[in-house]
Amino acid sequence: MKRGVIKTVLGACLLALAATPAFATDLTADQALTKLKEGNERFVSGKSMHPHTDAARLIQAGNEDQGKHAHATIISCSDSRVPVERIFDEGIMDTFIIRVAGNVVDTDEAGSIEYGLAHVNTPLFVVMGHTQCGAVKAVTAAVEGHGHPLEINIPPLVDNIEPAVKRAIAQNPKAEEKDIVPIAIVENVWQSVHDLFIKSAKVREMVKGGKVKVVGAIYDVSTGKVEWLPEEKVSTILADVEKDPKRQMQAMADEGKGHEEHGDKKEEHKEEGKKEEKHN
Repeated sequence: MKRGVIKTVLGACLLALAATPAFATDLTADQALTKLKEGNERFVSGKSMHPHTDAARLIQAGNEDQGKHAHATIISCSDSRVPVERIFDEGIMDTFIIRVAGNVVDTDEAGSIEYGLAHVNTPLFVVMGHTQCGAVKAVTAAVEGHGHPLEINIPPLVDNIEPAVKRAIAQNPKAEEKDIVPIAIVENVWQSVHDLFIKSAKVREMVKGGKVKVVGAIYDVSTGKVEWLPEEKVSTILADVEKDPKRQMQAMADEGKGHEEHGDKKEEHKEEGKKEEKHN
């Protein structure tokens, strides 16, 4: 009896695999974006289909390259109110996702994004902020002069957000703090786009070559709806970064140099630790 059930399940999985449509990477960036928009509409209306979550998809995941399926790379906040796959009604191997507090782009995030775009080969990259972002609220409070003590590893995590908050304040000097936060959340999306372009010559190259499209978005945690930000802003940011002498010009890692630099940094940290011990 058990063998009969197993055969039936395997047979159904094989049929599902045979009926699988063309690989998702056949999608253009615009088609991938449309797919995300349609998925969010289903999520908001309570009509989510929960695609690619069955046994057949698991078999694919265990046997196939994700690059044949994923159509978007997304960076979003770690906030528990932002379940990315559910928001876009996506399933296994549909999206390559990076989550970090404040959806900031520093070295680790930039490397993950490069992997999603250059190796998983997704044609679309989305920076998605969200309403009520605690990271942006905390930085805004600190900039306004009444922040609270933070654990030792948090300030270097969220320092990327500070320029966004300062721009929001400068653009709205008479606004109260509660009104600054939503503006800063949008500015923080653009800050992440800027930081990615500054750090990654490869991503700039892919965007300019038409291989990748970058878009910004804001997720409303109270409605489930994603607001898509003006796409032309990305082009403006890219043009500004191309004039910035601080931008990274090297697209590919120099193996020897990369390892040496990593070793040097480790030694620097050790020396700093020794100095602190002596001081204490």
